[in-house]
Amino acid sequence: MPSLRTERDADSIVTLWLDPNPAKPRGGVVVLDAWLIGAIAEACAAVAREGCTGLVLASSSTRVFVAGADLAEIDALDDAGLHAYLERGAAAFAAIPALGVPTAAVIHKAALGGGLELAMHCDALIGALPAEGEKPWLVGLPECGLCICPGWGGTQMLPARIDPEIAMVATATGAPWKCTDVPSGLFTTVLAAGSTQPQMIEEAKRWIRAEHAATHGGSAFAARDAPRRTIGPADAARIDPARADARAKVPASAHADACFDCVAIGTAKGWDAAVAAERTHLVRLRHTPEARAKLTAFLSKA
Repeated sequence: MPSLRTERDADSIVTLWLDPNPAKPRGGVVVLDAWLIGAIAEACAAVAREGCTGLVLASSSTRVFVAGADLAEIDALDDAGLHAYLERGAAAFAAIPALGVPTAAVIHKAALGGGLELAMHCDALIGALPAEGEKPWLVGLPECGLCICPGWGGTQMLPARIDPEIAMVATATGAPWKCTDVPSGLFTTVLAAGSTQPQMIEEAKRWIRAEHAATHGGSAFAARDAPRRTIGPADAARIDPARADARAKVPASAHADACFDCVAIGTAKGWDAAVAAERTHLVRLRHTPEARAKLTAFLSKA
């Protein structure tokens, strides 16, 4: 398997570049497929062996950060195969916070579905406004628009980062945001319009250095799972109002109900149980008539 490119600076901050699958270049668009999942796991293992003081996750695509999961690849799997696929992705993504150092994702273009879930496994998300005349790119979890649901922790991490009700409704309705309208809290820093990706990477490194300066006088971080968190019990009361709001927008939808079920499970039983529920719901939902119609239409255009 070809390795993903990494760059290490003088402070031992590593930039990990996400590349398109060389066997499926897709016009330079980065898509989360089995190849990329394996490459992320391999790269994180190599970084862990060598050590680092921080990790910046960046995309080599000029068109997207990560467009999302490879739905054609997913749709070709049987149920057991899809469960295993989702578990491999979860393990690869978990290797990022397990490095035990500050991590930041540079969102320079669209980050959708699994792409946003991957980014949210980092501590910080660095964004930028589009240049004058440039169309705003999208950020969010659009899976419910295809009558399925997130499968890599999106139902948990998004409401833990932004206003929980806004996050739950957006996830349950499959409505991403323009990068100019992203809710407060998702991006740690937003650079000025027209900022380049190299400038964003430098901002990510600045944030990492500041984290070290503010924590233990710059000593190594202990391994932690801070990005992989659920909403707390205090926010559990917000699930029902958000569910009512979502039902007003998308009446009687099994996929929306699945998202709220996952949030409730996360609040009651924690991260692992919630993400296991996501996997179970996703495998089940893709067989519903609604999802089959949406997926067939989507894949026919791909």
